[in-house]
Amino acid sequence: MKKILLYLILCSVALATNARKVSSPNGNLSAKITDKKLVISFKKQKVLELEDIEFKELVFAGKVSEDYQMLTGKRLHCTNEANEYQAAFDKDARIVMRLYNDGIAFRYEYANLRNQKPPQEHTVYLIPEGTKRWMMQWAESYEGFFPQSNTYKQKPVPSFSGVFASHDGWNNRWAYPALLEPTDGVFALISEANIERRQSASSLYNDGERFSVMPAENDLELNGEWHTPWRVVIIGSLADIVQSTLVTDVSEPGKLENTSWIKPGVVSWIYWANNHGSNDYNIIRKYIDMAVKLHLPYVLIDAEWDEMDKLASNEGKTIEDAVAYAISKGIKPLIWYNSSVGWLNGAPGPKFRLNKPEDREKEFAWCEKIGVKGVKIDFFSGDNQMNMEYCLDLLESAARHHLLVNFHGAPIPRGWQRTYPNLLSTEGVYGAEWYNNVATFTDKAACHNATLPFTRNVIGPMDYTPCAFSDSQHPHITTNAHELALTVLYESGLQHLADRPESFLSQPQEVQDFLGQLPAVWDETRFVSGYPGEGAVLARRSGNTWYVAGINGKDEPQTLKLPLGFLPKKDIRLFADGADSPWSITHPASVPQEITCQPRGGFVLVSSSQMQP
Repeated sequence: MKKILLYLILCSVALATNARKVSSPNGNLSAKITDKKLVISFKKQKVLELEDIEFKELVFAGKVSEDYQMLTGKRLHCTNEANEYQAAFDKDARIVMRLYNDGIAFRYEYANLRNQKPPQEHTVYLIPEGTKRWMMQWAESYEGFFPQSNTYKQKPVPSFSGVFASHDGWNNRWAYPALLEPTDGVFALISEANIERRQSASSLYNDGERFSVMPAENDLELNGEWHTPWRVVIIGSLADIVQSTLVTDVSEPGKLENTSWIKPGVVSWIYWANNHGSNDYNIIRKYIDMAVKLHLPYVLIDAEWDEMDKLASNEGKTIEDAVAYAISKGIKPLIWYNSSVGWLNGAPGPKFRLNKPEDREKEFAWCEKIGVKGVKIDFFSGDNQMNMEYCLDLLESAARHHLLVNFHGAPIPRGWQRTYPNLLSTEGVYGAEWYNNVATFTDKAACHNATLPFTRNVIGPMDYTPCAFSDSQHPHITTNAHELALTVLYESGLQHLADRPESFLSQPQEVQDFLGQLPAVWDETRFVSGYPGEGAVLARRSGNTWYVAGINGKDEPQTLKLPLGFLPKKDIRLFADGADSPWSITHPASVPQEITCQPRGGFVLVSSSQMQP
């Protein structure tokens, strides 16, 4: 990737500016220091306060101005522009703060450390009671709901990582990202970015209205210089939140010189309908054959492929035979591994093949040799420094062997998709897989689905595994058009389609053609309309084709607004809810201004003619 970085340092005595109030390049975002608080405002409306500030003024340090290219994400061409300020709060410690037009990013930098544990984090966000919020209780897998609330007083929800409760019984640990609406129409999304070696990730712990950034375990002894990851708050309208690239803006540029082998795409996926199907050669063949018929580039062979030769019906066939069959059909295979640092007892394999550097290199070299194009690595154990380091080791080793990576049961993306572009997706989401596990998802899915475009998917690729027209262990009650819309609404460099072959291949031919032509790379993304939990409409462009997807998160009909003046006026296909059948597939003469969706319904509109200027 071509990267252009222009960083103008204007810290000379003649040009240095000391200030208690600082602002973004366009002036819409400002931060003011008062009474040991940093008050952040958007268009003169207070959005958020940081408490316990240990500095009195900020020094202008220069302008950040950078163009960079992504291989996946909301857009391919990104700009990183901010005003940077600095302030010392100790002899060997300072805060570096960047104000963007769509948010704020800051980190703490230290010098002259001597055999020390990481310094104590200073960040405390004040979130007053009554503030509307969508926050997920922390779990090491980041699989949970973002319920709308106006209070921190939520009972703890059990998860694989336990229950976190304060002395008065309320949950007190929260995951990123956390979405707030401090004032009507103005939002703030709290997260972090650019986890590097020697660092752990963090989460939020609250004591009443005070939400403190608390890094996970990091037992390293540090020497010399060290800094925290970037603390990030995206701020503005819902369009500003959804379209922001702030998480990758502050992340390290790509470390791979050659990226020509990195090919995003849509994947045929076994697990949703066949939990143990990846040990069955004959089931794998069905999903490979489906990929051929639908013109999908990839198939994922999930857990337990290492037991394939133990199944009598396979007649001695192994994973190498399955990979060879896929390759013979022109389908690129991906395979699954247990990270072997999280869930072990009772968990599927293969296990313990990636933990030691020499074993990892041997395994990935074997993958490359037999024609595997990527790996899905599952069951990590949280945000600690050990996991962060391990993930970086995996990404670097996989890149040496030209392997794409999909992290599952893993922490959310925090900008690695820019630094290591072979990371094409990450789970870290309560997705369609949960139809396999509990009945809870059935009734909550539509509202949850309409929340994710404003929360989890804002910060990076999301392997929700969308598009199920039939049922798994527990039924779904979203419409077919709602399910199809998720394939566009959710961004992922590897888009795994959840349903079984017989379901996909029984759909109308236009639906099958849509799936075969579905991009996994978007030139740009625009927010169209919606509100968290109620509905969402996004428009994404691939070349000269626009895809507009919308879903209804409510249990009643809803009319979704479509201000789509930027779309071409002809060559339109509309996939929508049918009145008396699963589908209404039409070719309207013009772009509709609104669409009424059934309860938990949706639509996809495709316009493939030349874009209007």
